[in-house]
Amino acid sequence: MAKKVLITGGAGFIGSRVAKKLLAMGHEVAILDNFSRQIHGSNRDLPVELREEIKLFRGDVRDSDICAKALEGQQVLVHLAAETGTGQSMYQVRHYSDTNISATAGLMELLLSGKHSVSSLVVASSRAVYGEGAAKCVEHGLVFPLARTRADMTRREFEPRCPVCRNATSILPTPEEAPFRPSSFYGLTKQVQEQMVLMYAATLGLNGFALRYQNVYGPGQSLKNPYTGILAIFSNQARANEPIYIFEDGKESRDFVHVDDVVEATVRSVEAPAQPPAAINVGTGKPVTVVEVVERIVAYFSSQSKVSVTGAFREGDIRHNCASTDKLKQIHNFVPVIPFEEGLRQFLAWSSGQELDECKYEQSLAELRETGLMHG
Repeated sequence: MAKKVLITGGAGFIGSRVAKKLLAMGHEVAILDNFSRQIHGSNRDLPVELREEIKLFRGDVRDSDICAKALEGQQVLVHLAAETGTGQSMYQVRHYSDTNISATAGLMELLLSGKHSVSSLVVASSRAVYGEGAAKCVEHGLVFPLARTRADMTRREFEPRCPVCRNATSILPTPEEAPFRPSSFYGLTKQVQEQMVLMYAATLGLNGFALRYQNVYGPGQSLKNPYTGILAIFSNQARANEPIYIFEDGKESRDFVHVDDVVEATVRSVEAPAQPPAAINVGTGKPVTVVEVVERIVAYFSSQSKVSVTGAFREGDIRHNCASTDKLKQIHNFVPVIPFEEGLRQFLAWSSGQELDECKYEQSLAELRETGLMHG
């Protein structure tokens, strides 16, 4: 059955693709977006193929009036609008709180007014809610380490430690039942955001899904945002033959999930039958180290970039990222299907055809240093 769907942040990397797929499936789609310069650069419009098909509300998700107008007649709210830079969140505290927490609270108040017909909520959460996530201790088995300490990392002891015996641990896939232990302010905002959405979904008797996206990548990803997206950052540096500096020892890892798989999981949440609200990981369960990522990117572009493993570290960063996909398969009968090797080739082939703008990544690192949040 066709549904009327509002996507906040729908002009972005994930949202525009979700919109395209929903339209192809016969749904009616509206988008609310403020076209943030940090993400969109000078672009102030939807992709050409969406302009005639989408009802666009230009505005900020923090603006209750524009949100109320956009929600009129909608049956599903897909809430993607958010600030996403882990490092940036550690010093732009009020901005991240206003955008990720207060704006979501405003949306919940609108739904509580009883003036809107929304029956399903889908919110983009993040693996950042876990902090270090699940790990294996030789002595104590499955554990959930606390955030790494500055003292340990200064000694280049980067692996998370067992909270019981303090021995170093090894990575395990993190299930949704893991405790909330965000190590960045961004992660904390996503925790509050997803708990808020799931709480009010249950209160109002709505479908509710908090999709804990892992490291999303793919063609169309913003190459202009220096605060997030390590594939975009490294590809920019490699194409420009600029030096590439790898934090810690390069053995930190991430669960990279292709945007097409993320779109599929999101659309399945939109179309899901009535069921209790749930948080669901959206990832592959296959971590890739940062050193491997850089090696693949440099080789693809035959780059002359000098690669250095620096030992430097940022407050708020996690060591590893690997999602359990059991619940995604159980609830949506889906697991991501695009291997990282293929997805990375797609992304790099696309990025090689994009204009190479001035890289502002060094500026973003300077901001961290100025606030005492980067070391080494």
